[in-house]
Parts: sequence; structure tokens; C-alpha cells
Amino acid sequence: MHDSTHLKPHLDHRRRREPPLHRRRHWTTLPLPSVPSAPEAPPGPPDPIPRSGFPHLRPPRSSPKHLPEPNAPEIAADPADSEISARDEGNLGLFDVRLNLKGKNGRSLVLELGFGCLIANSPVFADLISDHRKNLSGLCRIEVPDVENLNVFRETIELMFEEDIQKKLLKIGVFRAIDILEVSAGIKFGRGVSSCLKYLEAVPWTEEEEEKLRDLLPKLNVDDDTATDVLDRLFTLNSVDSQRTLTKHLIWSITNSTDANARNELKSLVKGLLCKSSVYEKDYPDLNKEDIFAICRSCLGSLSSLLEEASSTDASLKLTKNKKDRPLIERISKQVDNINWLLDILLDHQMAEDFADMWANQEELLKMHHNASPMVRYELSRVSALLFIALGTRKLHCPSETRLKLLQVWFSPMLSDFGWLQRCKKGLDMKALEEAMGQALLTLPLKEQYSLFMDWFQCFSKHGSECPNLSKSFQIWWRRSFLRGSEMFAIESR
Repeated sequence: MHDSTHLKPHLDHRRRREPPLHRRRHWTTLPLPSVPSAPEAPPGPPDPIPRSGFPHLRPPRSSPKHLPEPNAPEIAADPADSEISARDEGNLGLFDVRLNLKGKNGRSLVLELGFGCLIANSPVFADLISDHRKNLSGLCRIEVPDVENLNVFRETIELMFEEDIQKKLLKIGVFRAIDILEVSAGIKFGRGVSSCLKYLEAVPWTEEEEEKLRDLLPKLNVDDDTATDVLDRLFTLNSVDSQRTLTKHLIWSITNSTDANARNELKSLVKGLLCKSSVYEKDYPDLNKEDIFAICRSCLGSLSSLLEEASSTDASLKLTKNKKDRPLIERISKQVDNINWLLDILLDHQMAEDFADMWANQEELLKMHHNASPMVRYELSRVSALLFIALGTRKLHCPSETRLKLLQVWFSPMLSDFGWLQRCKKGLDMKALEEAMGQALLTLPLKEQYSLFMDWFQCFSKHGSECPNLSKSFQIWWRRSFLRGSEMFAIESR
């Protein structure tokens, strides 16, 4: 085999061998799909092309009309095209096909090469060359219009001269390989398509590369087993159903996790994935409410059992720890954390109205609250606190009957537990809770507000800072109840 040669820009037009003047020039136009934009390579110094007296297949030489191209790596010569210059085309030398690439940006690039390489690698070019040779002799000119990136097209042609294309792709990288895949599919360069797919299937992708592949692959008519492997990394069958099933499984697993640190980390992870503003939720239907409520009911059942144990008169059952179970207080706190986490998800998806109604009807839990010790019962008020904050900040919209029952049932326990909540905040914003409690009361009819504000007034007068400060909301209630018309408007607008 003859020594390999370099693919270099060719600027000396006087050295280029042109066909005799008596031959008529004929350009064949090849329509191709556009290639995604990529930056053009920096210009390289012109270099002469080595000549050889042996007629064999050579890499293409390029003649940039407006855009100089960089030096390309060495490409081994292939003696397969031994008949190119053996004909009466001696003045054509080793190159008998001229590809004129017309860029969308107005630039162009000419590649000159032997037809044997194109015929062996691309049925599209093979048909064009065959048609040309039936009607004309001499240099075959093929024009490729509207090329979005000249360098990508040139690199794709260069890969036809590579024995191991995947090694070349390792140096090129994923983003460029996707561009080359599109060009290869357009000209039906089978080895190029297969090598690109095998390379892409075997390497990690960035999110940008993944999106580019996700957009491109469904558009390509590629019959390759490796394409299926790549598609399997991008798409799943019945993705909506599988997401629903997986979401339910993940939430169940988190609520039953025994490691507190891992549980908190996974809660943050899954809540972020299910968040309405998350990029991962944009293509999927809303969360299945029944699945979440089934888990909520399970957590409430566990909480009831634990509180019943805590309210037991048998001291040996209280606050104990055996070889298998953690302390009772810790287990109660875990279930409350689970319920509040699920409530956060429901609030984000605007599905918490039914939960508010369910919490307002927890009569058994309310009885247990009365019997349990303060260090246990305040955990229940953590759930009420989240609901009050949601009501007072307009994140939860409930019918008047639901709001009234919720506040009638859980407002008084909140007054009793407020001191414990201040000492054991567990992430609770007490200022936000005070403000929201007052705002939630003000959403009720005035006559219903009266009894609840009176309960607060008596509690606050006895316990002071151990009770929430609803003075601002109390003033608003007073003005709305006993002042009328412009006088009330003037006071409230101060």
C-alpha cells in the first residue's frame, strides 16, 4: 500500500488539473437535509498535495472558495480504486469527482476525490455518479446546496477513508458525532451511521446532547439495531403509566424508610421531580391524586396507632424502645413528617382541598390529642399549622364549610400547642404561622369569627407569648364587626 497522505486546503489553482476545454461542464445537484449549526474550524495554512504516479484511491482534497479549512489527520491510502486514472482521463489525475458544497451562509467548499470511495460508501452518490457516467465522461461535478455546516459535511466524507470510524469519533466528541450522524443518514453512509450510533450508545450524554438526540433520531429513517439501543435510552413504552407506578412506589418507599437522613434527602429529590415548575413534569399528566391519598390514609392510620399507644395508661408502653422499634416519639414525628411532605406535594398540585376536609374529620385523633402528653400531641398541630399557613397565604382554596370545620376542630389545639411548636419548630416559620392563622380566621363569616377570636383573646391574656399573637387580625375583625361604611374604610386603609 502506498504511504498515507494529508487532506489539506488547496489554494494553488494553477496546479489543479482541469478537464480539457472541449469537455462540457455538467453539475449534478444533490439535495440533502440541513445539518445543525456548529462553529467553523479555524483556518489552516495552505499545503500542497503530495502526488503519486500510482493509480489508487486517495482521500479528498478540498478547495475552499471563501473559507479555508484546517489540516485533517492522516488518512491511510486505499488501493481499491486502481482503475481511476487508467482510462483516457490522464489529465484528471487521481481525482475524478468534484463535490461543490454550498453553505447557507454564502460560503462554499470544493472537495475533489476518486469516485470509488463515494460509490463504495454512499448509494446516493453512487447513483449520481452512475447517471453521470452514462451520459458524460470526464470530471463528475456534484453540487450540494444549503449545507448548514461545511466542516461537518467534510468530516463525514473524510470518515469514508477511515477503517475504524469509532476511534475517530472518540476524538470528535458526542455533539459533533450527532451532526455527523445526521449527514451520514442523509447520504446513506451506512458505516458512518452505524459507527455513530455505536459510539453514542456507549457514552454518557449531557442534557443538551440528550435533547439533540431526542429531536433527531425519530426523524431519521435508520434501520440499525444500535438505533434501538439508543432509542431505549431516550424513550420508554407506556411512559405515563410507568411514571405513575414508579411515583407511587417511590413515595411508599420514602414513607417507610428507616434512615432519617436518607429519607429527608429522598423527600427533597422526589418533591423536586414532582414539582409543577420542574422541567421533568412538562410532558406528563398531573399527579394521580388517589395514589397520594392512599398513602396519606396509611400514614394517618399509623399515626393513630402510635398515638393510641402514647395515650395508653400502661406506662410500660409509653416512650419505650425495644430491639426492633425506635422511640415512640420519634416514630410519631416520622409519620407527621410524612403527612406534611405529602401535603406539600398536594398543595403544589392544587389537590389539597380533600386533605383539608379529611383532616377536619379526624375525630379519633382529636380525642387522642386531649389525652396525650404535650410533648406528643403538639405533633398533630404541626399538620394543622401547614394547613393554616396554606389557607392564610391563598395556596389552599376550600369551601366555607370545610374552612369552618377545620378551624373549629383544630384552632383550640393549636392555641394549646403553640408554646411547644415555638420550642420544637422543626422548620416551621412561627411568624408566618401567626399571620396566616389570623388571615384564615378572617375568611369565615363574622359571627363565626367572633367565637374563635374570643377563644384566642382569653388564651392570649393568660399565656402571653405561649399563645400566637393575632392582635392585627383581631383589630380587623373588630372594625368590620362594629364600624360601618366610610369610617371602617378610612381606618383599614391607614
